[in-house]
Amino acid sequence: MSFAPRILWILSILALGAVAAAAAGERPQKGIPDYSLKPRAEVPVDFTWKIEDIYPAVEDWKKDKEALAGLIAEIDARAAGWTESSRKMFGLLDLVSAINQKAERLWEYASLQSDMEMSHSLYQTMKGEMQAVFADIGVKLAFINQDILKLEDKTLAGYFKEDPALGPFRFQVGDILRSRTHIPTTDQQKIISLTALFSGAPERAAALLNNVDIEPADVTLSDGTKVTLTQANFAKYRAARSPADRELVMNTFWTNRRRFENSLAALYDGGTQHHLFSARAGNFKDCLEARLFANDIDPAVYLQLIKSVKENLAPLHRFLKLRKELLGLDKYKFGDLYASAVKSVDKTYAFDEARELILAALKPLGPEYAAALGGAFNNRWIDIYPNKDKQSGAYSSGVYGVHPYIKMNYNGEYDDVSTLAHELGHALHSHFAYQAQAYPNAHYPTFLAEVASTFNENCLLDHMLKNETDDLFKLYLLDNYLEQARGTIYHQTMFAEFELAMHRRVEEGKALTPDWLNRTYIETVRDYYGHSRGIVDVDDYLANGWSNIPHFFLNFYVFQYSTGMIASMALADAALNGGRADVEKYLNLLKAGGNGYPLALLKAAGVDMATAAPARAAFSRFDKLVGEMETIAARLKAQGKL
Repeated sequence: MSFAPRILWILSILALGAVAAAAAGERPQKGIPDYSLKPRAEVPVDFTWKIEDIYPAVEDWKKDKEALAGLIAEIDARAAGWTESSRKMFGLLDLVSAINQKAERLWEYASLQSDMEMSHSLYQTMKGEMQAVFADIGVKLAFINQDILKLEDKTLAGYFKEDPALGPFRFQVGDILRSRTHIPTTDQQKIISLTALFSGAPERAAALLNNVDIEPADVTLSDGTKVTLTQANFAKYRAARSPADRELVMNTFWTNRRRFENSLAALYDGGTQHHLFSARAGNFKDCLEARLFANDIDPAVYLQLIKSVKENLAPLHRFLKLRKELLGLDKYKFGDLYASAVKSVDKTYAFDEARELILAALKPLGPEYAAALGGAFNNRWIDIYPNKDKQSGAYSSGVYGVHPYIKMNYNGEYDDVSTLAHELGHALHSHFAYQAQAYPNAHYPTFLAEVASTFNENCLLDHMLKNETDDLFKLYLLDNYLEQARGTIYHQTMFAEFELAMHRRVEEGKALTPDWLNRTYIETVRDYYGHSRGIVDVDDYLANGWSNIPHFFLNFYVFQYSTGMIASMALADAALNGGRADVEKYLNLLKAGGNGYPLALLKAAGVDMATAAPARAAFSRFDKLVGEMETIAARLKAQGKL
């Protein structure tokens, strides 16, 4: 979407899936029900999120949509002379806030319902209607930025001083002033706002292709089990015990998708071209600067992350060599990344067990956090298991004035427990921010999105390691955590480098063709995973891996998985090993929401991401944990247990 200061912010769903989001398949784990091939209506209600907390029924959604139209109709009357006094300014800004809040609620209901039944045309229609509403809102409010820029700073300061009710809008108005050189004229803003009618089409089309329309291939595993490789089953069976099964699943899944690479390339090209349009319309140097400007992040932070990771591939390669040894492989193939390196551990967790582990792991954060967690589990914030046509993966999405919603595809592996903790981190970040902040400041910036989630993963690992006496299971836990760190820090930075190349190609006036995307993607993967050095064998069939990454439509989002985990490592260490003051700093970060720029908010919490120090500490911790794995593995081998 085009650049717009937060005063005109309208929520767009961010599918904040965990890096290794789990999903169920056709062979349920012990104690884990399997609804993956069942229609939504056949899933017991206790396992579903309480969507009726937003609207009891579709008819209520339609009535509120009519009410939104009434609010939008008030804009013209409030707009006349709205900057003439502090009272008039508050009147319009308060109306804008009410419009955005209601629009968010309407969008969330339609989007959440659609994700549960992606083939249901009604919810697709409702989402389409809201896209048109967003475009209408953007056109009608196009005058706000220019009107604010016409005011003298002295006048604005006087308004805020004489009318305390304007307080919640101070940060957003200041953001508009900071953005002076990037704000289009009113007429230009009207045209840009109209792009909301179609700008999301490439992302929606790709999602439908990937989750509904691409006919999944079938495979027969080495034990004779026949599996249909839906997105959910692919996520499960690429981690099969048998190396031959892993290779079969990976090869079949990606080869099957190659038939659609021309269509998918055109969609990704269209999405990236829109990013370029937005950057140029906002008078930015390039797409990266345009995307990071809203959060006041210097592009150097993005480039430094890539540089730091590329300079610190040695700990990753050390970890992968150890996994190859533990798996007893002559050649370590890319599909082997998803297998547990501790072959003798076969443990699953019923959902109730996962809940108890997470509650215990996060107990050090105190009673306020524990009470919020209880609300999430007891009040049906979570949609637990997969069903037919349910979107794959996991995410958390908040609804201001209601509560957050968590989408899971729970299958009982420890990775699912970690994913649940991850999404609860997102949800409680939203919960605390919504409780502490007025609506204009309630939504945390994307740069902070992965901090709270990976913070919870760090706490879960700490709890498990402290309470586990079995060396074999500790080895498993370390392997799982380091695999998560690999996927979050290293793998997402690899995506970030590829995404930067995508945008630079479009900025040069060139198209994203399947040949270029395949070649660039496979070269990038091989570079990070040491293909030429014999670390990981990256097969040619992985070349179209770019085609199944929806986050690329969100432009320069994925790097924040990496920076988020780097920051969360430092914050979790302080909260778990420091005093109550460190816990309060962290909770204050959650409560701040979007009332400040992310680097400043993190610095107040004790982490300065403008320096290289947090990254150095993260790579050092990663390397240290690999060393612990090596020590435990050696001890187990000496005991004949490996």
